[in-house]
Amino acid sequence: MKPNRDFHVPRHLPQRLPVLPLRQGFLYPQVVSPFAVARSVSLRALENAVDGWIVVAVQREPVADPNPSDLLPIGILARVVRPPAVNGDRQIVAIQGVERVRLSEVDGPKPYFEARIERLGAKWPEGVEGDALESALHEAVSSVVEVASANLPVQELLDKVTDPSVLVDLIAYVVDADMPWKQDILLTVDPLVRAEKVLAQVERAKELADAQKKIRDRVRSTLGDQEREVMLRRQLEAIRAELGEGAEDDEVKPLKERIDAMALSEEAKNAVDREVSRMSRLQRGSAERNVAIDWLNWIADLPWGKTSESGIDLGVLEKTLDETHFGLEDVKRQVLEHLAVKKLAGTGRADVLLLVGPPGVGKTSIAEAIAEATDKKLVRVALGGVRDEAELRGHRRTYVGARPGRLVEGLRRAGASDPVVLLDEVDKMGRGWQGDPAAALLEILDPEQNHAFVDHYLEVPFDLSKVLFIATANDLSAVPAPLRDRMEILEIEGYTQDEKLNIAKAHVLTKLAKNAGLDRADVELDDAVLEAAIDGWTREAGVRQLQRVLAKIFRAAAVKKAKEDGELPLHVDVDNLEDYLGRKKFFREEHEVGLRPGISTGLAWSPLGGDVLYVEATAVPGTGKLVLTGQLGDVMKESAQAALTYTRSHAEELGIDDALFTSRDIHVHVPAGATPKDGPSAGVTMFTAIASLFSDRPVAPDLAMTGEVTLRGRVLPVGGIKSKVLAAHARGIRRVILPERNRRDAEEIPERVRDDMQFVFVTQMDEVLAAALETAPAGPVFSANPEPEPMHA
Repeated sequence: MKPNRDFHVPRHLPQRLPVLPLRQGFLYPQVVSPFAVARSVSLRALENAVDGWIVVAVQREPVADPNPSDLLPIGILARVVRPPAVNGDRQIVAIQGVERVRLSEVDGPKPYFEARIERLGAKWPEGVEGDALESALHEAVSSVVEVASANLPVQELLDKVTDPSVLVDLIAYVVDADMPWKQDILLTVDPLVRAEKVLAQVERAKELADAQKKIRDRVRSTLGDQEREVMLRRQLEAIRAELGEGAEDDEVKPLKERIDAMALSEEAKNAVDREVSRMSRLQRGSAERNVAIDWLNWIADLPWGKTSESGIDLGVLEKTLDETHFGLEDVKRQVLEHLAVKKLAGTGRADVLLLVGPPGVGKTSIAEAIAEATDKKLVRVALGGVRDEAELRGHRRTYVGARPGRLVEGLRRAGASDPVVLLDEVDKMGRGWQGDPAAALLEILDPEQNHAFVDHYLEVPFDLSKVLFIATANDLSAVPAPLRDRMEILEIEGYTQDEKLNIAKAHVLTKLAKNAGLDRADVELDDAVLEAAIDGWTREAGVRQLQRVLAKIFRAAAVKKAKEDGELPLHVDVDNLEDYLGRKKFFREEHEVGLRPGISTGLAWSPLGGDVLYVEATAVPGTGKLVLTGQLGDVMKESAQAALTYTRSHAEELGIDDALFTSRDIHVHVPAGATPKDGPSAGVTMFTAIASLFSDRPVAPDLAMTGEVTLRGRVLPVGGIKSKVLAAHARGIRRVILPERNRRDAEEIPERVRDDMQFVFVTQMDEVLAAALETAPAGPVFSANPEPEPMHA
């Protein structure tokens, strides 16, 4: 930019001239500036310039294809002072502005813009105000040099200008300001107003420059030796990065040496090399560098290709399982078979064991025994309540506080790539907006995929094919079907009373004495006391509640020993058992089954094991309405309705007056009322209770039953037979009605229990009623003033 000789506008200059639209930049009067022209509309405007005269118009927005409305209404009448020169695909042209003109009747843009111009001809006014502003402008010239936005000899240019109007435009051209302000100056025709705006902008720019200088001086004065060293090191690192000589520092080098000594896959090695190379370009102490170092530490700590030295000794495993678990012969046999296949074949399709059973039956301890017998580390991954997929697959490194998943953390703790991994409570995982953890387990547990498992944090594959996975669950139905497909399911139904007695004598008592700081001989308990505790204070499938109950006795002995004045050993017998355990909770006779019609005993299953379920039915005067209570689910409600319909359809065979069904309301209740209940297994029990009520024949008191029933009386099979029968046996029930198609399931019941029980296998409801209902009525059921039915929880 430089001021050029004055151009005198020709007297006969045409009133319409080509217009050169500026997408970027601007032009003021008496300013010469080069422009790069590439658009066809601009090139044609230059070609049609009248003796070099053209109008330069600034666009409001830098659009590629402007319309007439996109041009500012004030433009610059200009003259091409240097013809276009070709530079690549553009032409460079030098243009000098002459004066402001108003654009009207703009045509175009094809083939080029053309506009009628009106010369504005504003002159610098004479007088006191004009002289004062001119003096202020000359005083501001020295300040403009400091705040100029262009790298130009500003002082030299401004010294040559004498016209104050031109001086205003030159200062506006070089002062540091944004584009809207520059356009505003272009649109300001009055020279005095324009001068005031320019002087104000010079003052603002000068104040900003002074403030920046003060800040730089203050920061520079506070830099000590440490800051200077940091700056020099950063400069050195930048120089090394430019030269490609990013040397490993003392923090990265030992990590790289550890990783190089490991048996990483080729993909993992390449990822490590890329990360180390990237770290050499990062500043020390930066957050991104700290994340990279943490990632290298995880890579270095993982057991790449490192396995346990010992193999699977089936003899030791069998001995360990026998010593730590009483009974469970079928489960122990299947565990041995599974590990024998793994030992011979290395890997197989069913490499994951799923132990399903109620709490306290020894699922976790079986996994611990396997790890002990195989001399492998046990990694426990608790999945109960997990709702985030990242808990298993890790978080992406882009998140703050990102870490690998629990599986990778467990492998680092184990220090080997073939530990025993216990996936505890897989049936209690949730699903949230963060993802589905059960779906993440599909890849982890599938031997076709887990040889290249990728944690989101590590982002490199890790081989899980050598890991022995063992999962546990209380409720198999809560485990998603695709996940069940990848596991070998072993069901642990529960223990008989004799098995609980033997477990208590062989394991529980010794463990409780150790936990209480006692010797086993400090407490004397015989078999009768243990049987009484099992029968009167526990009703569980496992032995966890039994352990809690017996712990009270050992704590009482610990108090005596701690006082040093108590007599040990502590002798406990059946007579003083309540002194230590509190009031007895369970009794053999809990219900009036067999005394009155309308009461039947059923068997139910829950994740806590089998249980005995009572169904009570009574009738009151009414219109035949059916009332159901006891927090019953939809399936049990439908079973009750089907039972009433079946009984009414077979009223003649059962000896029931059909008028009773329309003159009585039926109330069916299933204690305990506070416990939700549902499922098809109570169908037989519902049918029997209603048939017993209307036929005035009580149900046999020593009988329990389970099974699903159709509306036409077919008895269908149900699950959980072993758990249900064990619960019935524990309650003193010795006869059980089971569906015929569950006959094979009854073979899994322990032999001692089978020998003590009588099973009645049925296919139709009439067989159930023949076996369950007593022949003689117990008394009038529908009396005028019936006594209220007792309701027992």
